[in-house]
Amino acid sequence: MPWPATLTPPDIEAIAEQVFQALADPTRRAILARLAAQGPATATDLADCLPITRQAIAKHLVLLADAGLVTPELGERRRVRYRLHSAPVQLAQQFLAALAHDWDDRLQALSDHLDRPAPVPRHNNQHSN
Repeated sequence: MPWPATLTPPDIEAIAEQVFQALADPTRRAILARLAAQGPATATDLADCLPITRQAIAKHLVLLADAGLVTPELGERRRVRYRLHSAPVQLAQQFLAALAHDWDDRLQALSDHLDRPAPVPRHNNQHSN
């Protein structure tokens, strides 16, 4: 599912937040890694190669689907296969790149300020009589 080109920064931030929450869990990262390496799979397929139950996998897949990271597809014999969807990760990367750019600008301004020569103090050479 492609993301509309009209997303605003708050939309991107909301999507990025969902992606970060989904990626915070090591099991969900393992599910995504498995889908990236071996292609679409059912919850049963994933449970066969991960050390948790099919029911637990199914719960993780719901959260990953809600974040847009996987897309459920109806397969043969009404089995749902999950396919990796990278668009939300790309939006999260854009969000992080924008943050990094803001930091880069601020750090460059600080560096420029610190690199400026210190002002030379002026001494008042007038003598009092």
